[in-house]
Amino acid sequence: MTQLSRTYVDECLNGNEGLRDAVARAELPPAFDEAWRRHLLPRPWFVRADEMARFARDLEELFELLVSLPDRLFDGDRARFAAELGLAPRHAELLLRAAEGRPAKLGRADAYHDGTGYRLLEFNLGSEVGGMDMAVCNEALLGVGEFKAFAAEHGLHHVDTAARLAADLRARARPALAGGGAEPVVGLVEGNGAVASYGRLMRAFQEAMAAQDLELRIGEVGELRARPDGKLTLGGAPLDLVLRNFGARQLLDDAAGPEVAEQLFRAHEAGRTVLFTSLESGLYAHKNALGLLSDPRWAGAFDGGERALVDRVLPWSRTLRTGAPAALFDECRERRERLILKPGAGYGGLDTYVGWECTDAEWSEALTVAAGRGYLAQERVVPRPEPVQDPAEGTADGSAGGTAEDWIAAVGVFLASGGYAGAHARANRADGGAIVGMSSNPGTRMACVFSHP
Repeated sequence: MTQLSRTYVDECLNGNEGLRDAVARAELPPAFDEAWRRHLLPRPWFVRADEMARFARDLEELFELLVSLPDRLFDGDRARFAAELGLAPRHAELLLRAAEGRPAKLGRADAYHDGTGYRLLEFNLGSEVGGMDMAVCNEALLGVGEFKAFAAEHGLHHVDTAARLAADLRARARPALAGGGAEPVVGLVEGNGAVASYGRLMRAFQEAMAAQDLELRIGEVGELRARPDGKLTLGGAPLDLVLRNFGARQLLDDAAGPEVAEQLFRAHEAGRTVLFTSLESGLYAHKNALGLLSDPRWAGAFDGGERALVDRVLPWSRTLRTGAPAALFDECRERRERLILKPGAGYGGLDTYVGWECTDAEWSEALTVAAGRGYLAQERVVPRPEPVQDPAEGTADGSAGGTAEDWIAAVGVFLASGGYAGAHARANRADGGAIVGMSSNPGTRMACVFSHP
């Protein structure tokens, strides 16, 4: 554990009620409060600034490696690259629609700290990644006197992801601004029928961007309309930029999705309404792209420094598919207790197979399924536990005492055009299951992240 985590929890256990209850007392903006209050961990997560800075630099270099893969391995043929990832032709065609050859640098890398450093679990690229509003919680905590004093004593700081994103949105929208110097009007656009499920999260993000003086209008892709001059509107308002909150899979699962999205692609190509980010981000966010970086078949495409970067950041990772060498499957069977199987285009830990939670028979069946669907086999990373106290578990009068439990966290590290753009964390009790994810584990909690010297 980090010493600062122990210091924080010890102060809570020893009677600092204001610190202990800081998250519960923090005055959150209303939409963020509705979306996230009940899901917040009782304390923030702490990371060492130097470690985070090194990892963020590595992630920037890894991003450059990922986006270079089509040129390095497939002579610039992105369709061949997509096929190697295991994408169906229709899916690949949609990802490449309105592609610019290089995706915007925007995403979130999820990582565990294994006690020696951060190890990458997956690299989610594109504007649909969640959690970019979590710095709202950092600011609210700094409004609690006892936490503010703790932060000052220990040199805590954070980066506001929403502020970094707002700067990128303004820069990307500038060519499409109708009035030249005006602020852009941005559509935060989901897939058809999805606002009903994700509306509260979208409103929280809208609220965070409003604090950056940026207006976001919420809607669905089917609500977009094209004016005669090609500019898109949402609810009658002209949009300078569409901030995509949907993925290609949502469009493909909707009979009208690809056709409805076509007007968005045309508006982007004409420079009338910017699409940020393009769907091509999904090519490089596919987990099997990490398998290409790690696969010894392609080792000759990378120099010594690049191979060292991959070894430093990425656990052993291999793509499983029908026709892969039998020796790879034999190795995966032998290493069951050290491997996890992830769907290449999955999210939230859904449809994942955990080797150390399977019997040999279950694992053999999982490998068959994984091969048929193009999964990534990845070596287990054992995260370093950190102490967390539940404020409700104090002494009889609620004033002090109690115990702390071990929790583990997947730290989400954001990148934007300028590089490191902040972090948040998803945490579970250490004995709460192998998957740390809101979609697949109801025990998961969110936490803002503070860096310290």
